Amino acid sequence: MNRFMPLALILLLVIVFRCVGSAFSEQFPNFQPLSALFFCGAILAKDWRGWVIPSVAWLLTYPVPALMTGDGSYLAPEVILVTALAFAAVYFLGKAMAPKHITTTLAGAVVAALVFHLITNLAAWIGSPLYPKNFAGIAQSLWAGPVGSPLPSWVFLQNMIAANLIFTSVFLYARFALPKISTVSASAEVR
Repeated sequence: MNRFMPLALILLLVIVFRCVGSAFSEQFPNFQPLSALFFCGAILAKDWRGWVIPSVAWLLTYPVPALMTGDGSYLAPEVILVTALAFAAVYFLGKAMAPKHITTTLAGAVVAALVFHLITNLAAWIGSPLYPKNFAGIAQSLWAGPVGSPLPSWVFLQNMIAANLIFTSVFLYARFALPKISTVSASAEVR
């Protein structure tokens, strides 16, 4: 049972932050551990778990914002596809980095947030009639967001960078600094 504890804690962390972020969307927009989870999954897990665990956490929590805000646009197939593509890019960025020095990994977490922001906002620029289809429209998508939006796009980027730095640090600390949970049975220890 102890070997499932880290997975349960990760899922709990993701669910809590998805709910808090959805309930307080103007105070904590885009402050969530998912991008860091995909990034660190690629760095820390050497097998299928590095992709499957973050994917399951994302799929289980993906409907939360739509349910809490009543905004069904999160559930549009093209939004899901672009988000999956952005998470895949973050994952492969982590794979390309592999375990390096802590400062390099944290810099990679910042780059991962930038990559995610770039992919999702360029897709919004391509697919939304709210943006002019020129360089000014791209800049508006990446920095200001649509006209009339309560928050500019850079706030989402800022919060994703902060979340990636914090959660990447937490995941790295949990992996390397905390004591290992023993899976040895009590009877084996007595011998």
